[in-house]
Order: sequence, then structure tokens, then C-alpha cells
Amino acid sequence: MAGANLNADLYFAEQITPWDIYKHGIDKVLIYQKTKYQEMYIFEGVYGKALTLDGKWQSCTEYEFLYHEGLVHPAMIFHGSPRKVLVFGGGEGAVIREVLRWKIVEKVVMVDIDGEVVEACKKYLPEMHQNSFDDPRVELIIDDAQNFLDSSSETWDVIVSDLTDPIESGPSFPLFTQEHYQSVRQALSPDGWFVVQAGSIAPAEMYLHVRVVKTLQTVFNYVYSFVPYSTSYGCPLGFVVCSDQEFSSTPNPEKVDSLLAQKTTGGFKFMDGISLLGMLQIPLNVRQAIATETQIYTLKAPPKDIQV
Repeated sequence: MAGANLNADLYFAEQITPWDIYKHGIDKVLIYQKTKYQEMYIFEGVYGKALTLDGKWQSCTEYEFLYHEGLVHPAMIFHGSPRKVLVFGGGEGAVIREVLRWKIVEKVVMVDIDGEVVEACKKYLPEMHQNSFDDPRVELIIDDAQNFLDSSSETWDVIVSDLTDPIESGPSFPLFTQEHYQSVRQALSPDGWFVVQAGSIAPAEMYLHVRVVKTLQTVFNYVYSFVPYSTSYGCPLGFVVCSDQEFSSTPNPEKVDSLLAQKTTGGFKFMDGISLLGMLQIPLNVRQAIATETQIYTLKAPPKDIQV
């Protein structure tokens, strides 16, 4: 292609859809490991250091703030005064880093199934976790998220689900089902909020995101998609925020900025009132697809990695 320069000799190629591949230039592989649950790489390249799991790009040091600030703070803002936060996944430690920006947070529990990934991220990705694992408010539990919910009666103001994509071939697929979301709702305080990374909204694979939304709508009274300004993924991502508390998809930016100034330590690179307002204005085709979708995900009919 005219004007294109190829500056790397080694590339990580990720299949985005059955017809599209996105390649990332790599300078150095820092670690490769086949854990009990998945295949992991951490490498250095054009976007800084990056984590991949089972051939899927997870995050990179150059742009991860777009993803992690976008995932964590909408639910925290809608709650207004979150004190207890539960995190599923989040191996890099960047989710708990963002949660800890809230000065009023008293307790954060992070539950990740793959301790080997977490330990690798602690060692190789300090730029992401910024020593958040050492904060006295943080408790790290290596376990399956559903097992944790089944064994705990504790309730939470905000639950953040930062899992791998909702595909049947991945380790997280049971955590995108109606049964799991019912457990999540029971674990929330009456004014609690749940937010989940729910896959791509690119037209070729949007059905996964749409069906996650429909599944959540069978459990929560208020469910809304939002789209962060994410780069390095090769496709637009969709998040979903849920609650039994009504909320507006057109929040006042000035009020959001005031809340963040009062209750957080600041230092945001992406999140403010205007960014939140923008993320909540999802495209027409996504809204139409959600309105017409009928399939929901259950343990007997989980997400699949190909459309049927």
C-alpha cells in the first residue's frame, strides 16, 4: 500500500473476524507461557508492552488507559459513592488501579482464575498495575468468579467484569450466561452497579455483544451498552452497564466532573463528563440489533465463537 512502512520483522497476528486479521509489530517477546487455562504472551512492540491470551489482544501499556478508565469509571460514577468493589479478571492490575482512584473505596477484591497470568503481569507489566496489588484495601483471590459468588454472601456496590471475550472456546464463557448474571445481581447491594466487557460491536461479530445485552436484560431492570474510544484492538469494543437503579444515558458533564473532582484522586487521561456522555451514545445499528435480538445465553446455550 502506498505510504505504508513496515518497521518490524516479527508480527503478532490476531483473527478479528473469520475474514479479518490484525497484525501488531513485535520487537521482543518478554514471556511465553502455556498456563493451566490459556496461552499467554507478553511482548514489546509499537504499543509498548502488551498482553495476549489465547491469541487475543488484551491490553498494551501505550493505550490501556482508554480501555480501563472506560470500563471502570462509568459504573463508579453512576453509583456515586462506591465503597466496596468486586473485580472479575483484570490480571494486569489496571482495573484495580482505576478503582483505587476513588478515595472513598474501602475494599477491593479481585478474583482471577489464572494465577500464573497474574504473577507474570506483576513482574512484566508494572506500568499497568502501578503497585496496586500492594494496596492494603486490595485482596487478590485466585479462583473462578462463579465459585467465588457461590461461596460468599458479601454484597458489593460495584462489580466489574473484565474477562476474556464471550466465546465458547475461551475459559470465561460460563460467566456470560443468565445463571451467572443472576448470581451477580444477588451479590450487589440494592443500589449496586455491574459493568461487563461484552465483546466487539463490529457488524461481522456484533451478535455476541447483542446477545449478552439481551441476556442481561432478563436479569436487570436497566441495561445499557456503551462504547469506549479504544485503539489497538482492530475493532470497536462494547461494554454494558447494569443496575436496578434508573439512570440517564445523557449525564450532565459538569456534574460528572464535579463528582470526579470531589471523590477521586484525579489524574485521568480519558475519563471526564464529556467522555462519559459520548460513550453512552451508541450507534443506530447497534440499538436496532439489540431491539430485534431474541436469543439469550444460558449454561445450556452459551456464547459460541461462530455465528449460527
